[in-house]
Amino acid sequence: MTEPCDLSAVEARRLIGTRKLSPVELLDSCLGRIAAVNHAVNAMVALDEDRARAAAKNAEAAVMSGQKLGPLHGLPIGIKDLEETAGLRTTWGSPIFKDHVPTKDEAMVANIRKAGAIVIGKTNTPEFGAGANTRNTVYGATGNPFDSTRSAAGSSGGSAVALACGMAPICSGSDTGGSLRNPAAFNGIVGYRPSPGLVPAERRGHGWSALPVLGPMARNATDAALLLSAMADDDAVDPLAYTLPGRRVRGGDRDLFPPMALDLGTLRVAATPDFGIAPTERHIRDVFASRVAALTPLFGRVEAATPDCRGTDEAFEVLRAASFLSAHAEKVRTRPQDCGPNIIANVEEGLRYSLADYARAASEQTRLYRGWQHFFRDHDILISPAITISPRPWTELYPAEIDGQPTRTYFHWLSLAYAVTLVGHPAISLPLGLDKAGMPFGLQIVGPRGGDALVMAVAAAIEAAVAGDPALRRPVPDIAALRAAPPISGMAHFRTWG
Repeated sequence: MTEPCDLSAVEARRLIGTRKLSPVELLDSCLGRIAAVNHAVNAMVALDEDRARAAAKNAEAAVMSGQKLGPLHGLPIGIKDLEETAGLRTTWGSPIFKDHVPTKDEAMVANIRKAGAIVIGKTNTPEFGAGANTRNTVYGATGNPFDSTRSAAGSSGGSAVALACGMAPICSGSDTGGSLRNPAAFNGIVGYRPSPGLVPAERRGHGWSALPVLGPMARNATDAALLLSAMADDDAVDPLAYTLPGRRVRGGDRDLFPPMALDLGTLRVAATPDFGIAPTERHIRDVFASRVAALTPLFGRVEAATPDCRGTDEAFEVLRAASFLSAHAEKVRTRPQDCGPNIIANVEEGLRYSLADYARAASEQTRLYRGWQHFFRDHDILISPAITISPRPWTELYPAEIDGQPTRTYFHWLSLAYAVTLVGHPAISLPLGLDKAGMPFGLQIVGPRGGDALVMAVAAAIEAAVAGDPALRRPVPDIAALRAAPPISGMAHFRTWG
């Protein structure tokens, strides 16, 4: 029998609305799963149990009294520990903020609560989201639920693992170099990077930068669309969340949820294992080729093609370093002992660049963007692997080499994701079975500029088409094995940089 915590968010919400599932029962099930398996993976790092129970009782009372219910009414949610939550510790994975308790929710969290979701706790992240290996010295490392010695990726690694393990039906995340998509791929769940501005972000230091975004994570595409529809908003606190005078253009968007019906056979699809630049390992190239072969009959046309991405690495490195420099230079200068190696490396890199370097990077970003627009005249969607490698041990801070070739930076292995980030297109990581090592494989689906509804629809349609195929449907970790596993906290280097 399916436990309530393993229900999809859409199904759980339907049952709550028809008085067949109590929000209290659902919360108890999620808390029970956390108690049973979190010791093995360390995904949920700060629980808000008392307030969550009170909120669940209030949600139940609202159902029973016939009140109008929000789209997320009664659904427990995990909030990434980069996002401020009133009265609940928010550390950004940094010892500098290990005791920080915000006095208010940031806008995205407030919108989620307004839609009826119940914050169950915070999910683990790398220090300030730097790097795609979810480790920090405050809470320690997060392990992959398919093998807790392996990386959960990041920076939304805690959210991805919590979802895979059934700790919550929906979770929040954020993405600059793939932080929604990379952990989704490693843990067999869905991570969606929306178009910049669709989900307003009030704490983005460079307000007009389209690199960092907030977005939804879930166990399937329709659940992700449900959460995205509640996250989307016109809040002017975000310069990119443009509002037309007198007309609301975002929020409760019916084009996003439910995903529109779509005939995959009408689509012109481009497929690339590497965008011409990414150091994709041979193993992942082979798995991707098999997935393309399996999906090709679903589409109208599939061809090997990629936008011209030459110059992507250099432009992204400079623009990313600029944001880290403004956010963290003072911390590195005054409290270097409390800063991890990734933060220090980024600040030092940023200090090496000149204004001329930044100008070249911004110009290159614009050139690449325009090239992508030309490319999408002939293609409806673009597919690739979501990440360049199969999960490696989390004790490896980052891959220094792939197939024997050194990587450019500690985040070069994320270039399949940041190639998309740089040009601002929406993208999703959809789980498609296991790779040859028995670890989850994620397919990245990239849409045209502003094509959020299309990307969600494509993902949902593919998901439905492969649902009956054991080799392609979403993999599920062994919950019984996780219950019996020893605590990840007992592993060497759990709370150190190693």
